[in-house]
Amino acid sequence: MEALSDVEAVQRLALAMVVGAVLGIERERLDRPAGLRTYMLVTEGACLFMICAILLAEQIVRAGGISDPGRIASTVVQGIGFIAAGVILTTGKEVVGLTTAAGLWVATALGLLIGAGFFVIAIVAAVATVLALVVLRHVELEFLNSKSDQGRDS
Repeated sequence: MEALSDVEAVQRLALAMVVGAVLGIERERLDRPAGLRTYMLVTEGACLFMICAILLAEQIVRAGGISDPGRIASTVVQGIGFIAAGVILTTGKEVVGLTTAAGLWVATALGLLIGAGFFVIAIVAAVATVLALVVLRHVELEFLNSKSDQGRDS
């Protein structure tokens, strides 16, 4: 396995920020609490942590040690849980911000995938995420409208 070059690391970082921007723009257009900058920073941060883990592992292995870059990735998952929990609010019977929290969680996973070099999986997952956010939002709205129409018929 070849060492991760600076150019490759920058390419990974750029792709992570583009993916974060795509997700963030979708959230921004709906005026959600986390938008363009937040999603870009989350994917960038996750990517940077993964790149850091890979680079550290390379140094440790070169020095004759044993390293597991997955350890840093697992702490990133815990950290985003803390951040995402901050956007979830409960008001009476309504929960607000759950989709935003889930989106940040997915953005983190995408950043980790890109940082680790799994570009195809990350891009397919990003497309699936945007489809879920856009298409399924319309399905939800249709379902809610038909549900409220049924309530009026009774």
